[in-house]
Amino acid sequence: MDDVARPRWGIFGGAFDPPHLGHLAVAAVALAAGELERLLVVPCFEHPFGKQMAPWSDRLAMVRLAFAPLARVEVSEVEAELPRPSLTLNTVRTLCSGRPDVRWFLVVGSDTLKDRSSWHRFDDVVRLAEPLVIGRQGHDRGTIDFAIPDVSSSEIRRRLAAGEEHPGGLDPAVERYAAQHSLY
Repeated sequence: MDDVARPRWGIFGGAFDPPHLGHLAVAAVALAAGELERLLVVPCFEHPFGKQMAPWSDRLAMVRLAFAPLARVEVSEVEAELPRPSLTLNTVRTLCSGRPDVRWFLVVGSDTLKDRSSWHRFDDVVRLAEPLVIGRQGHDRGTIDFAIPDVSSSEIRRRLAAGEEHPGGLDPAVERYAAQHSLY
């Protein structure tokens, strides 16, 4: 089957700590402008650089809440079954081998792609899943000429930890979940 006839699926991974409206905007733009039939959202199980994150089960629950409104989005738990730490190459290989009939795209923000030199075997990753780069305000333009507002997970975590009500950038269901579970 040639590339044109194969279904186009995206892989959108991240810490999602917490998942915010910028993440949803990336997903919506990727689905529409990238002409993806499906987008797998993949929360990182264990950060490869040892970054402290909220527990995976909580981040997974928040991702499910945040992305629920988007059609053609599926939340994947694949990284829970892979070796630690989580490496994009392992995730992409696993997804590609499970669905060899699919043409895979790696959905990333232009802010993330600038750090590709720190990724484990980035060239192998992009051989398996072509980058679909979404522009982010204040960063380089992407392959899709659209700039997502610059929403910061670390700033949202800081505001939640400070007890600010409505820190901005979060779906209300995610904000409630984070507060109910005292995540930040």
